[in-house]
Amino acid sequence: MQAKKRYFILLSAGSCLALLFYFGGLQFRASRSHSRREEHSGRNGLHHPSPDHFWPRFPDALRPFVPWDQLENEDSSVHISPRQKRDANSSIYKGKKCRMESCFDFTLCKKNGFKVYVYPQQKGEKIAESYQNILAAIEGSRFYTSDPSQACLFVLSLDTLDRDQLSPQYVHNLRSKVQSLHLWNNGRNHLIFNLYSGTWPDYTEDVGFDIGQAMLAKASISTENFRPNFDVSIPLFSKDHPRTGGERGFLKFNTIPPLRKYMLVFKGKRYLTGIGSDTRNALYHVHNGEDVVLLTTCKHGKDWQKHKDSRCDRDNTEYEKYDYREMLHNATFCLVPRGRRLGSFRFLEALQAACVPVMLSNGWELPFSEVINWNQAAVIGDERLLLQIPSTIRSIHQDKILALRQQTQFLWEAYFSSVEKIVLTTLEIIQDRIFKHISRNSLIWNKHPGGLFVLPQYSSYLGDFPYYYANLGLKPPSKFTAVIHAVTPLVSQSQPVLKLVVAAAKSQYCAQIIVLWNCDKPLPAKHRWPATAVPVIVIEGESKVMSSRFLPYDNIVTDAVLSLDEDTVLSTTEVDFAFTVWQSFPERIVGYPARSHFWDNSKERWGYTSKWTNDYSMVLTGAAIYHKYYHYLYTHYLPASLKNMVDQLANCEDILMNFLVSAVTKLPPIKVTQKKQYKETMMGQTSRASRWADPDHFAQRQSCMNTFASWFGYMPLIHSQMRLDPVLFKDQVSILRKKYRDIERL
Repeated sequence: MQAKKRYFILLSAGSCLALLFYFGGLQFRASRSHSRREEHSGRNGLHHPSPDHFWPRFPDALRPFVPWDQLENEDSSVHISPRQKRDANSSIYKGKKCRMESCFDFTLCKKNGFKVYVYPQQKGEKIAESYQNILAAIEGSRFYTSDPSQACLFVLSLDTLDRDQLSPQYVHNLRSKVQSLHLWNNGRNHLIFNLYSGTWPDYTEDVGFDIGQAMLAKASISTENFRPNFDVSIPLFSKDHPRTGGERGFLKFNTIPPLRKYMLVFKGKRYLTGIGSDTRNALYHVHNGEDVVLLTTCKHGKDWQKHKDSRCDRDNTEYEKYDYREMLHNATFCLVPRGRRLGSFRFLEALQAACVPVMLSNGWELPFSEVINWNQAAVIGDERLLLQIPSTIRSIHQDKILALRQQTQFLWEAYFSSVEKIVLTTLEIIQDRIFKHISRNSLIWNKHPGGLFVLPQYSSYLGDFPYYYANLGLKPPSKFTAVIHAVTPLVSQSQPVLKLVVAAAKSQYCAQIIVLWNCDKPLPAKHRWPATAVPVIVIEGESKVMSSRFLPYDNIVTDAVLSLDEDTVLSTTEVDFAFTVWQSFPERIVGYPARSHFWDNSKERWGYTSKWTNDYSMVLTGAAIYHKYYHYLYTHYLPASLKNMVDQLANCEDILMNFLVSAVTKLPPIKVTQKKQYKETMMGQTSRASRWADPDHFAQRQSCMNTFASWFGYMPLIHSQMRLDPVLFKDQVSILRKKYRDIERL
């Protein structure tokens, strides 16, 4: 028994010694192998960090190092992956962890507000037309400043739009040119616009220079490289995209079901090889030549015939049979597959045509995705499920299709129809990030009139705007403030302005009356004004210019404003009726004196007429009701150049207000009936200038029309033939049964 125990102990000890020698040898060999690798790495200029101690990696002497915090998950014994190599070598990844909190200086904005500075153009530097349009949009905006010390955001004058090295628009030596800018500061508080990046064959998203801590406003950006709440994804637009204005969408009839010839269409290039070729090469599987028409052509590039496959000739023949514009405007859904890059011109074309985009571009960060809910306007498909697309869209209910198409029109007109709107949307998104406490919510961005016309500096409460009463379940305001514009001295107690004060004050809806004294003479004594049941406040206009009548005075305590010229003749009944009409249309101008515009073919310009016709497009603010928010928009949205023109002419302020409101609402004003024909009475000869007696007055208004249309980029005024009359107006019934009796009486 003792012998067996000794034998077992010896055997166990021997086994332990064998294991010790075995593992010790492995460790010894591993350490020698590791030493040899380190020696080899040293001879080749490489150093692989151990897992316990990370050091920057220097691929070679010419390439920048990768910061240690990007290597924290690497294993020293594993070779770097292609993606890691791309990250290390591509300048776009250096600030990959940038966010507003870490790479943006908020103090510049808090000091002077959100102001944007554009670098002066350097001599000899060529700028493509598209980039000139971007810079012009910034310089024409209310955000622009020519003083860099006042700026919160900086934009390069160097053309960064096309960073494809094979493009004739490619700017060489951009790296050194950017670094030499004295305000560059490693890109901090800079915004870089880019449409194209990378080149054949891989089309990477590298813009070809170190952007440092700058933000990117970039087309075709992937979700992988997009830095949330820092970069801005913008749409790919062509060099022919309008700088301002732009055409309206093509949805003309809200019919259910939407009667269109095709269910799904596409027409574009087919890439035979390389990136972006898979999806377009497979489209022929879905094409049926009837209601699903997906056409591709191999005819592009100089040597396409060298690479053509067996389907090219048949595809090219089929491609020529169809007109793209006809297909676009007669289809319910439009396929938007990726090209060489993730974005495509087809995206904006589909939006404008009221053709619901069917997105087939996996990994694309859709334009303005931070604020736009694309599920309300597009179908987000998956390239891997191409064959399921037809059955998917056929299952969408007709009501939903109409809603999708209507939303395409809103988004197109609000954010995409011009370069200016694309640029302003980008700037507004950045401004919302900076001033989060007053940033716009999703409802504002995704519902008419959109984020560009709803300025959060006015109010953070949706109920203070005229567009959201229904959404909030609110009733329009029940009171108004009458604002009377006075320019002639008060010399007689029988002057029209005093009668107007009395008539407005008697209205059951009147909360107060403000007399804006724009006369050169001193303010009249308080006892000169008639005694009324509501307060009468007399204030002097700032600088006594025409635009001062539309300043957002704090004295205006109601949302509704009844704007009146001093010589207006209105009865209390007419005031009451106009206000009740406005309560049903709180976003529009509602009033009495109507005017119209027309296109003069002989002079090739817009014309203005005061003749009484069957339609109108303006309601003058000499006797009109509107929401006071338009005072704020007039003052803060419109450029100083237009307001200065109005002030110099002492004319056209009413036309400009109509342009503004129609541009916001996309609707005409509303004319209401009145007791007698509205006539602009001649003002007294003692006035500083009787504008109605001035022979140049009408010519000035013609000129104003064209100047305003030029700034807006299109004619926003819309003709209407609607006039609202009181119920039972002029019916042969007892006058006692009528609510607005005085309107019928002479």
